[in-house]
Amino acid sequence: MRQAGLIAGAAALVLAAAGAISYAVAGDESADRTPSADSADAGFARDMAVHHQQAVEMSYIVRDRTDDEEVRRLAYDIAQTQANQRGMMLGWLDLWELPKVSADPPMTWMGMGDAASGKDRDGALMPGMATNAEMERLGSLSGKQAEVFYLQLMTDHHEGGVHMAQGCVSRCEVRVEKRLARGMVEAQQSEIELMAGMLRERGAAPRP
Repeated sequence: MRQAGLIAGAAALVLAAAGAISYAVAGDESADRTPSADSADAGFARDMAVHHQQAVEMSYIVRDRTDDEEVRRLAYDIAQTQANQRGMMLGWLDLWELPKVSADPPMTWMGMGDAASGKDRDGALMPGMATNAEMERLGSLSGKQAEVFYLQLMTDHHEGGVHMAQGCVSRCEVRVEKRLARGMVEAQQSEIELMAGMLRERGAAPRP
């Protein structure tokens, strides 16, 4: 029931944000101004779209590596939610007529740039993202091993996503984007707690 509530909340957020975009496009004089290419709004949309894409990929990998319905359901829910949000962010960049790729390093909009890796493992593109080696390992595992590694990777991924979304809440100026970022913080923190419980059930824990 708790997981269903999380998904329902995410779906409501997507619909609300889509409605807000439509209202702004319709010509509301009080709508937010178009952000610049080097703004936090554009940077967050670009970077989080990439961040979300990896979560979608990880989720579909684990769905093929386990028969556990709880993990498969979580993976499907994460994939659908983050794919929808990714589409919204790319849609905003189209609406703003801004490039989806920047010459600047990821996380420059947060003042991190080349130091974006933070606590992440060597080779991670952004906070919380898995490395290519970790993605390959996930695809090589099956059953309980795949479940545990996915939950650990996704916990790291969500922690990085929360960090980025909090940065948008602080720095972004487009109101609908700030609302989406707040919703990401709440939903992903709840899923982090959910995944901690799932790991405990499997005799494991989040990575240090």
